Amino acid sequence: MVADDPHTLLVTISGEDRPGVTSAFFDAIADVGAEVVDLEQVVVRGHLTLAMLLGAGEVEERLREVVAAVGRELGLKVKVKDGRGDTPRRRTGRAAVVVLGHPLRASGVAAITARIASHGANIDRIRRLSRYPVTTLEFDVSGADVERLRRELALESSVHGLDIAVAAGGLARRGRRLVVMDVDSTLIQDEVIELLARHAGREAEVAAVTQAAMRGELDFADSLRRRVAVLEGLPVSVLDEVRAAVRFTPGARTLVRTLKRLGFTVAVVSGGFIEIVAELARELGIDHAHANRLEVRDGILTGRLVGEIVDRPGKALALRRFADEAGLPLSRTVAIGDGANDLDMLEAAGLGVAFNAKPVVREQADTAVNVPYLDAVLYLLGITREEIEEADEADGTPTPAPPVPTT
Repeated sequence: MVADDPHTLLVTISGEDRPGVTSAFFDAIADVGAEVVDLEQVVVRGHLTLAMLLGAGEVEERLREVVAAVGRELGLKVKVKDGRGDTPRRRTGRAAVVVLGHPLRASGVAAITARIASHGANIDRIRRLSRYPVTTLEFDVSGADVERLRRELALESSVHGLDIAVAAGGLARRGRRLVVMDVDSTLIQDEVIELLARHAGREAEVAAVTQAAMRGELDFADSLRRRVAVLEGLPVSVLDEVRAAVRFTPGARTLVRTLKRLGFTVAVVSGGFIEIVAELARELGIDHAHANRLEVRDGILTGRLVGEIVDRPGKALALRRFADEAGLPLSRTVAIGDGANDLDMLEAAGLGVAFNAKPVVREQADTAVNVPYLDAVLYLLGITREEIEEADEADGTPTPAPPVPTT
């Protein structure tokens, strides 16, 4: 029996889900002797939809009678129709479209599905990845040009206030990856240079330069030297005080913990300072850390840096080096950042994610995440909230329930 055999029946069952429904139908079907050609089941809020493509052969009439009888017994709605023509031509161009919204309004979903249709692609499957702190849906799409569809859906993203990621589907969606993150305002909520400048009484001055650099208005290397210069004369002990004051971004621990469970390589690359970044990486179990080094003499910060500055090109070089060391092509890399200093890294990666980023970064990245939870990046990789929480429960790790963002 093959899928395009004229003696196939498409059986669709719907109604209230409960244990034993699927087995009841298949016990009855087994007695008739039908072949299972295709099968799909989904349960949404306790409502079951079960679709079976069955090879009927000589027992077609008996099969119709049996599934109808089981449906009546269980109080379920059963539809049976001829399964001929069930196998469409094979479509290429597989893509995964992930949509995050809080809230995720029907108008936004309507616009996205219409845009996919006008692209000439087909939605083969939809599944929910999370319902809190944001609602996330994944569309399994075929017949798509990934780069063109990404550009087209970016228009809907801005109009409807949604975060939309488009990535190659199929095997490209699976397997080991390298994930590289910026640190300041990405892995952590703070800008370390501003925390240090507070000790020098010049926080506002440094913050203004930092913001201009992140918007791409100033050369990063020059702006960094200017900001570091204000630290001259501070005792090295301020580094410990600043490290204690740093706040991880909500979801940072969950993100790294989950990536490590999957066997991914995780790295941080920062225009900040290795004296802070290395300790953060150790605390979270991150594999690689690359950042600038402050010059210290006789226990005092000199206001200068040691070695080459980790700037925009330097971040991209670090990503490539970590990928080489992990034996991964760039297509298997993910970069996450928020400022103009991250743009080369985001462009080099297979997937560049702008996290609560400046406008210039959102415009140029592959996708953007605009909710304050770093673990939302996991949804872009096709990982569900339920899978994250089940893994945490299995090893006794408490998963914090993030507050629902206000609108």
